[in-house]
Amino acid sequence: MSFIFGGGGGGGGGAQPTSGTQVSIAREAPEVEARKLSLYDQALKLAQSPVQLPAYQVAAPPPLQQGAFNLAGQTGVGAGALTSGIGAIGGAQTLAGQDPTTAGLAPYMNPYQSYVTDEINRQADMRQNKLGAEAVQSGAFGGARQGVASAELDRARLNQIGLSQAGGFSQAMGGYQRQQQLGVQSGLQAGQAYGGLGQAQQGMQQRDIQSMMQAGGVQQQLGQQALEAQRMTTMTRAYEPYQRLEFMKGLMTNLPTGQSAMTATTAPGTNPFAQAVGTGIGAYAAYNMANRPQSNIQVGGTYQ
Repeated sequence: MSFIFGGGGGGGGGAQPTSGTQVSIAREAPEVEARKLSLYDQALKLAQSPVQLPAYQVAAPPPLQQGAFNLAGQTGVGAGALTSGIGAIGGAQTLAGQDPTTAGLAPYMNPYQSYVTDEINRQADMRQNKLGAEAVQSGAFGGARQGVASAELDRARLNQIGLSQAGGFSQAMGGYQRQQQLGVQSGLQAGQAYGGLGQAQQGMQQRDIQSMMQAGGVQQQLGQQALEAQRMTTMTRAYEPYQRLEFMKGLMTNLPTGQSAMTATTAPGTNPFAQAVGTGIGAYAAYNMANRPQSNIQVGGTYQ
C-alpha cells in the first residue's frame, strides 16, 4: 500500500487547491489469495486439535532373563553337597579318635581261633595221658615227679593257647587299624570331593545365569526396538497432516503470483489561506503595472 501526497502554492488571483491523497493497493490474484487463505484455515484448525503423543514404553524382561533372575534368587546351591562333605569329614575325625572294642575287633578275629585252641588242648591232653602211662610203668604214678611234669605240660598248653590268641588278636588289631585308617582317608577324600562338587554346582549356576542374561538381553533389545519402531510409526501418522500442509505451503510458495492494483484518489479542496495569499499577490502585481514609467511601455516593438 502506498500513499502519495501533493499540494499547490500561491499564484495569481485564483484559488489554490489543497493537497490530495492517492492510495495504491497491490494484491495477489484472487484465486491464489483464496487458496492461501483456505490453507491458513486448515492449518489453524489442525493446530487447535492436540496431537495424541504415544507414551514411551520399556520392554519387559523376556522369559530367559526372568529365568535368570529366578535362578539368581535361589540360595544354597551346592549346600547339600557341602553338608555331605562336612559330614564325611566329621565321620572321619570321629573314626580316627575311636579306640578298638571287642565288638569292633570281632569282625577281624580269626574265625578258626577256637579250633586252634581246641587242638592245643587236645595235644596237651594226649601228653598228660602219656605222662600218666609212663608214671604207672615206672611205679611213680601220683608222685611228685609226675606232678611237676604234669604242671609243666599244663603251663606249656596255656602258653600255646595264649600265644595263639595273642597272634589272632594282633592280626585282628592290624585289620581293624588298617580299616580305620582306610575309613578316615575315605572320609576325608569324600569331604573334599563333596566340597568340590558344591563349588562346581555354584559355578555351573553362575555360568547358566550369565548365559541366560546375555541371551535375554538380546531378546529385550529386540523387543525395545520393536516398541520404538511402533512409537515412531504412531508419531509419523500423527504428524502426517502437518507434513501435508507443509508440502502444500511449498507448492503455494512456488506458484506464480499475479498481482492486481487498485488506486484511490481523494480530490483536492480549496484552501482559504492560499486563496487570500493569491489575491494579495495579484493586487500587488496590478499596482506595480499601473505605476511604471511610460517610457518603459513597449508599443509595436519599441519603447516609448
